[in-house]
Amino acid sequence: MLRTLSLQSSFMGLLAAFVGFASSFAVVLHGLRSVGASEAEAASGLMALSLSMGLCAIVLTFRFRMPISIAWSTPGAALLSGTGAIEGGFPAAVGGFLMGGLLLVAAGLVRPFGRLVARIPAPLANAMLAGVLVNLCFAPVRAVGLDWRLGLPIVLAWALVARINRLLAVPAALLTFGLVVIFGVGIPDDAGTRLMAALLPHPLLIAPVFSLSGFLSIALPLFVVTMASQNIPGIAVLKVNGFTPEPGPLFATTGLFSILAAPFGGHAVNLAAITAAMCAGPDAHADPARRYPSAIIAGVFYLLFGIFAATVTTLVGLAPPILIEAVAGLALIGAFANSALHAFEEPTAREAAAITFLVTASGLSFAGVSGALWGLIAGGLILALSRMRKT
Repeated sequence: MLRTLSLQSSFMGLLAAFVGFASSFAVVLHGLRSVGASEAEAASGLMALSLSMGLCAIVLTFRFRMPISIAWSTPGAALLSGTGAIEGGFPAAVGGFLMGGLLLVAAGLVRPFGRLVARIPAPLANAMLAGVLVNLCFAPVRAVGLDWRLGLPIVLAWALVARINRLLAVPAALLTFGLVVIFGVGIPDDAGTRLMAALLPHPLLIAPVFSLSGFLSIALPLFVVTMASQNIPGIAVLKVNGFTPEPGPLFATTGLFSILAAPFGGHAVNLAAITAAMCAGPDAHADPARRYPSAIIAGVFYLLFGIFAATVTTLVGLAPPILIEAVAGLALIGAFANSALHAFEEPTAREAAAITFLVTASGLSFAGVSGALWGLIAGGLILALSRMRKT
């Protein structure tokens, strides 16, 4: 590797890790807290995910000598935000994370299973994701409405920096969030003590509880959005840049590392898409054979970020929850716009996609099944009926 390492690939690896972590850790924390995690459990989950995706990136990149970037499932975290607490609390959610990881492994090892997932109509998968994301994307508006002096600077920082460099827009919003916390929010007297205590990692082992509700409300929807929104696009990004690994081993390995992260509170890791484009593209190096070190460098920095996950979580906990939700919502606007566009661009599936979106966005949850899965089921039925009418 040392012979192929370059300053350019090293810088791109650092930038990819920073963008991957800073742009969406707020989404992950909010998602874990939504399904019942305490602040300490959410910090443990964030740490487990960072360590898992760092190690997974290093292992896969060394194995295939390709720039295989790994990320946590940001759409999956957004899904958790919309799901909310399920019966059995966070231990039941952890059971769902473990079952979701097993499904990812199965998708990689059992080819017919993987092909079955790939056959889920793209408009419905995108509509489900858009329905999951839309409520969190309202958070910046809510933050401004609650207190414009705190919420508006975050939104303005995101909007202004996005005009210059879109990749830096969310980190800019995150930096502004930090300034708002320091200068606009009353800091508790024990904040210094809490931050010092959080400098050391505090992994928590959470005994999982397995239930049908955990499978239907968390594992299955988490698996679908992770495959449709992360793993499959991740493979496409690699192919566009001239890298053609066998998808099965990649899916199975990300599933294995998801299983390892789950008992500590992590929901899922998967192939990256945006940061994959950074590490696999010409910006990492003009020579494709010298790009793979960038993914290894990114993995190393994910490991470092994971060590300080408790510190990050403690800092976030000093502010009103709506402010970090606003940062998370801003981070997901691009994903929402993209998924909504692809959900409704096919005229023959537009009505089914609309039903999927509306049922998912409603937050409907009954019979132990979350709105995301009900949305996919409802949209699938409408699509099937429309095709029957044509025949």
